[in-house]
Amino acid sequence: MVRILHTADIHLDSPLRSLALRNPALRDTVATASRAAFRGLVEAAIAEGVAAMLISGDLFDGRERSAGTGAFVTAQMDRLAAAGIRVFYIKGNHDAENPVTGSLDLPGNVHVFDAAGGRQQLCDDIWIHGVSFAGRHAPDSLLPRFRAPVPGAVNIAMLHTSLGGAPGHDTYAPCSPAELAGMGFDYWALGHVHRRQIHSRAPWIVMPGMPQGRDIGEAGPKSATLLEIDGGRISLSERPSCVVEFAESALDAGPAESDEALRAMLRAHLAGLRDATAAGAVIVRLTLTGRPARSWQILRDRDVWNAQAAELAQQLGGIWIDRLVFDLAPPAAAQADAGATGELAEAMDAIRAEPGFAARALAETEAVLQDLPPGLRDRLAADARAQEALAERLSRAGAERVLARMKGAEAG
Repeated sequence: MVRILHTADIHLDSPLRSLALRNPALRDTVATASRAAFRGLVEAAIAEGVAAMLISGDLFDGRERSAGTGAFVTAQMDRLAAAGIRVFYIKGNHDAENPVTGSLDLPGNVHVFDAAGGRQQLCDDIWIHGVSFAGRHAPDSLLPRFRAPVPGAVNIAMLHTSLGGAPGHDTYAPCSPAELAGMGFDYWALGHVHRRQIHSRAPWIVMPGMPQGRDIGEAGPKSATLLEIDGGRISLSERPSCVVEFAESALDAGPAESDEALRAMLRAHLAGLRDATAAGAVIVRLTLTGRPARSWQILRDRDVWNAQAAELAQQLGGIWIDRLVFDLAPPAAAQADAGATGELAEAMDAIRAEPGFAARALAETEAVLQDLPPGLRDRLAADARAQEALAERLSRAGAERVLARMKGAEAG
């Protein structure tokens, strides 16, 4: 049996972004998270006795990387070489714009495919094929650059591609799973899209996802893919890789009859999230839902609850709060308020329904979105309809916050 570890999109030394990084202890942990994740993959490869590691693009993360990043990579490749593990690497769009990739003196166990494409024999009956990016953009398909599969062997092809497109990712080396399947390879080792997905099982077409998320938009556990090849048959399994996991979760606060009860529920929920992850640290964005009896007071005191949640997480250890999101509704028994607060609520609803206000809110939202990085902008509002929905959510949230302050003051 031959084992091969497939990974991509490591983005070494890419900064992790989170509101929780205001915590000094966590900041120290995440500053080297991408390196720690890659070092863990190297250790997993050695422990599993793999014959090869496949890196399907974006080992590096753009122009700002330093010589120190290159030294780290060389040291890890030396560890793999000492264990007799070969490395096959294709350059993705971030690698192609990174000056480090052109100056590294990598050990002999590493083969970097060039933009012309090529193939390398791993063992008697396994061949690795790959094509690198020549520059940071690849608007056309790279499939014509692949040579035909070797007859009678297991053929693995490495490609950095957006396939037919994915939210938050620019289009690179476009192609379809059907086109890949028609090429005759047994396994497509893809990279570029940061979310793990198996597009096909006959042949295998696998996007392993990135080994370390960088913000809440890349939430969830991360892994690399282990191939086991036995008699020409390929089977897959995952190997956990992230050292810091971003998570999104929801907690129904409806049963909480008091602040003490809600704090107890928060503590138990955070402990469950911490215990459920294989990573050493969890950064969570937690949404409070439901109809708690004190919903208006909670909405009024949201800054206090953010601070209390952060304190509970610190007491538990191993988990940090990115922020709380409040999606609470008034108690089911609440009646319409005929007083000043009710009149204000009706007035704000009427104003929000006016076309002029909606247009102004949309314009303000679009202006803010334009100042954000493209990936984050796409996650928040990828198209005009999503921008309109975001503007509506923001205006509604603003109105709810005003009402919460007034109703919370009335309720005490």
